Amino acid sequence: MVDSALRQLEERGIDLDGERRAAMVNNLMVTIVSERGTTPVVNTGTLYS
Repeated sequence: MVDSALRQLEERGIDLDGERRAAMVNNLMVTIVSERGTTPVVNTGTLYS
């Protein structure tokens, strides 16, 4: 599922650097294997300028 999501982003022209790609993979894996429901988080900042 994670690989499919990353491929779909690439097909749509969305390129992620290594750090953002790793963060997305991590977040997707946590969501997929979690035994609890997910809670949305609104990101109001960024590590990038």
